[in-house]
Formats: sequence, structure tokens, C-alpha cells
Amino acid sequence: MDPLTSDEIARYQRHILLPEVGGAGQQKLKAARVLVIGAGGLGTPVLQYLAAAGVGTLGIADDDRVSLSNLQRQVIHDTGTIGELKTQSAAGAIARLNPHVRTIRFEERFSIETAARHLAGFDLIIDGSDNFDTRYAAADAAELARLPLVTGAVGRFDGSLTTLKPYETNSDGTPNPGYRDLFPTLPPEGLIPACSEAGIIGALTGVIGTLMAMEAIKLITRIGEPLIGRLLLYDGLAARFETIRYRRKRARTAAE
Repeated sequence: MDPLTSDEIARYQRHILLPEVGGAGQQKLKAARVLVIGAGGLGTPVLQYLAAAGVGTLGIADDDRVSLSNLQRQVIHDTGTIGELKTQSAAGAIARLNPHVRTIRFEERFSIETAARHLAGFDLIIDGSDNFDTRYAAADAAELARLPLVTGAVGRFDGSLTTLKPYETNSDGTPNPGYRDLFPTLPPEGLIPACSEAGIIGALTGVIGTLMAMEAIKLITRIGEPLIGRLLLYDGLAARFETIRYRRKRARTAAE
């Protein structure tokens, strides 16, 4: 791994002071290559905190442009970037926040068809998309590529997140669960309204997205206990967190 420069040592001093992270952990962050799917409500805090933490390479996959209605929650963008591609706006904000971070832009929607191109060269995937088609595509592609995935979702006042490594086994030799063990089938179209129809409280995306960034940092630095086999639920109105455990339900194939 590349050594930290004097500027990086000063920038990340509060990380380096932590015995659990230290200089070695900061070097792991510098060497990490993370793909973030979606530069919207969830992707915003993920990108901001991973850039601030010193993740060396951040990929951004999004085909949308910044609109005025985004700014209530997608705080990596601002009034001056309305009309820009979200990947361009986010990359500019990251460059201003931390010039040591390299960004790679994919100005197209993540899908099974684009997965091979998007995942190449990355070692961690974070799904902050806002639709089920992309979530299932990201989970299936990450599992096939044997890459860890942090995935989250939000409703009007509530959210959830989990971490997936279904290509590995846990301490007792049981295969880790995947996304389809938690959500076996895609819900019918229109069953769950989008935030453009139902509304969403802006700060909620910051809560869930920041937790997703924390999961990523734990995975990269290999500290703590990631949310593997656990779904973390947050009720914003009640200010309450709950954790649900889930297990592998599908039979493993010969390829696994």
C-alpha cells in the first residue's frame, strides 16, 4: 500500500489516533476502491463521508441530473449545480472536500447488463439506489462477483440497511445470507410508492446513508462487526433502532 503523505497524516489525524484504525487502517482506506450506486439521498452522505475518510477511489453510478426538488435531501448537490449530471456535481463536491480522492463516473443506470463494466476494479459496492430493479441487480451482480455489498433503503420516516457477503460462511460454517434470502421476490410494480409520490423527510437519508458509510469503513479497515445477517431498522418518528436477524434460505449451487 502507498504510504500516507504528510498532508494526509494531518488530514486523517483523528482516524490515526484510534488504535482500531491507526496508520495501517488509514492506508487501507487510501487503497480502497468503492463503487457507490446512486448519487441521490443515500449516496450523498455515503460519498461525502467516504471521501472525507480518505477512501482512495470512489466510483459513482447514476444517470440522473440535479433538480431543485433533490436539494431538500441530496446535500452533495447545491443550487448552482441544478441541471448538471449528478455524477458531475458529486465529483466536483468530492474534489473540493478532499483532493486526494479519485472519482470515476458512470453516467448510466446500474443494471445486470452494465454490471460487469461497473464492478470491474472495485472491491466494495454500496447500493443507495431508489428502486427495486436496481437493488436486485446490484445484489445479484455483487454476489456473482464475490464482492461485499452494503445496501440501504428509506421510506417516508423510516429506513433500513444491511451488509451482504453471501459468498462466505460464518464462524460455524453456515453460508451467509444474500439479498434474496431477506427479500425473495421483487414486489409488484406500484405496490410501494416512490418518494416523489409519498414524500420523504430529508434528514432521514442522512441517518441511513451515514450508517452505510460506517459499514463500509468497518469492512475496509476490518474493525467491528458488520451487519452481515442482520437488518438494522430505524424509525425516525419514534427515534428507535431495531435489529432483525436473518439466515440463508436458498440452497447453495455448485458454483457457490
